[in-house]
Amino acid sequence: MPLSLSDPTWYPIASSDDLPFRHVYHGQLLGRELAVWRADDGNVNVWENRCLHRGVRLSIGINEGQELKCQYHGWRYANQSAGCTYIPAHPADAPARRIENRKYPIREAFGLVWSAANDDQPFEPFPGAEGHDWFPLRPLPVNATPEDVLAGLGRLAPDDQPTDFLPGLAVKLGSALFFVQPVDANRAVIRGILPGRPADALATLRYYNEQLTKLRDSLERAAARKPAPEPLQPVFEKVSVDLASMPDIAVPRGNTLTVMVKRKWTSADGVIGFELADRDGRHLPTFQPGAHIDVHLPNGLVRQYSLTNGPGDLSSYVIGVKQESASKGGSKVLVETVREGDVLAISEPRNNFPLRRDATRTVLIAGGIGITPLLSMARFLDKSSLNYELHYFVRSGESAAFSSELGVLHGRIDKHVGLARDAIRAKVRDVLGPYQFANHVYICGPGAMLEMVQQVAADLGWPDEAIHFEYFQNDKTIDASSAFDVELARSAMTLHVPAGKTILETMREAGLTVPSSCEQGACGTCLTGVIEGEIDHKDVYLNKTEKASNTCMMTCVSRAKSGRLVLDI
Repeated sequence: MPLSLSDPTWYPIASSDDLPFRHVYHGQLLGRELAVWRADDGNVNVWENRCLHRGVRLSIGINEGQELKCQYHGWRYANQSAGCTYIPAHPADAPARRIENRKYPIREAFGLVWSAANDDQPFEPFPGAEGHDWFPLRPLPVNATPEDVLAGLGRLAPDDQPTDFLPGLAVKLGSALFFVQPVDANRAVIRGILPGRPADALATLRYYNEQLTKLRDSLERAAARKPAPEPLQPVFEKVSVDLASMPDIAVPRGNTLTVMVKRKWTSADGVIGFELADRDGRHLPTFQPGAHIDVHLPNGLVRQYSLTNGPGDLSSYVIGVKQESASKGGSKVLVETVREGDVLAISEPRNNFPLRRDATRTVLIAGGIGITPLLSMARFLDKSSLNYELHYFVRSGESAAFSSELGVLHGRIDKHVGLARDAIRAKVRDVLGPYQFANHVYICGPGAMLEMVQQVAADLGWPDEAIHFEYFQNDKTIDASSAFDVELARSAMTLHVPAGKTILETMREAGLTVPSSCEQGACGTCLTGVIEGEIDHKDVYLNKTEKASNTCMMTCVSRAKSGRLVLDI
């Protein structure tokens, strides 16, 4: 039977010893090149061997433990998902979720790493696989068709013993098993294993190497006298430039993932940690540091929570929830009602607070529960050995959340406990210092603290583009008494927005599907371009420069100072 690019059979593509930590192995199967690498958590990834940007081989990339970095233009891809986590040419943007390398199925068993062209056939151990500590032999490449290599292996059996062919280009010769890895139509690799480590391993390896080398030489001489078969031609799907350069933060309402509360614990006084995992044990979607998810609560409310995870940590999401005495039902339901084992619906991660990794100095400033997105940022910077410092302001030592997770980081982590407001301002001024080129500060915490840090940074000469912040909620009083018209330029519609109703609500009533999340002007999901008209900004997402430009707005809360707005919708 001729080889096929869609062959569902599992084949060995490497030995476990070929995959030490922080290494990338160049694998091959059925005409495809593979980048095979082991992450620091032990997970083995088998990906198409090309960066989605310019097609450079990822097998010459850098294995950073939980991310694989292309050496050409520095694109990074996450352990487990193969999703792109960072594009250096667009350091201020979170890459679109659709930028994801092709993955192949993977099993590590019997001293070998196995893969297949697709998931159509489940991995099944060969007969007699269990109960042995299998010892891999030296692999041997052969320039001959995989079928001829298998037939040649069968001829190695002694005359008094039958040849025992197994499914999937495999043969049993005595106690040894040999598998043929089909590299291409006319190339193969012989991989053998023994049921236990021999007493004299070196002598055994030499014996089998001599036998297989003789076989290889005879097979290659025979192959040279035959017409060469046509090589297999894998098809590669290109990623468009738009896909690589445009951040994709909009998640349609109603698109959710089902997760189980794997763990719930008290992280600090007044802070409860939740670990959310896929019910079937699959990895969750790719995210970037600073990302958050929508959590759909049992009482019908939807609330946003930042992910604390580090790079490539996709087996579960970890969030921190503050116990709010004045909660309107969000944190109260999670803390008091949701238990381990319960099932929740969440959105895919979105990122309106992306982390640049091209800074010469990164300062992270957190207040209270604002530590959650900054912990994720610190973990990413830590794994990449990038310079950063994290300053965590808390009322008491007992209220410092995720202390054990912070304690294992290698960067500068300073906790500032029980400081009064004036002392916090003085400390922030001392921490930031005058602005220097390529310095960036990231701030998350209570609204009053965010405004104070932004003002201190501005006073020290820090430009708006170097000051990054995320509000958990919009505490501003919103005056919705104005009425005005909005013209939707691309939809060829004009709508009247009455007093007491938002632009977002008016567009929905007109039948338009528009992205949104928090609907209080804090998350940035409904960010919309403005072509004409004067905006009455009421959000806490845009910075001063962005608001002054009068080119974009949040349709969930902001309104018009003029009688008409023209939106790029």
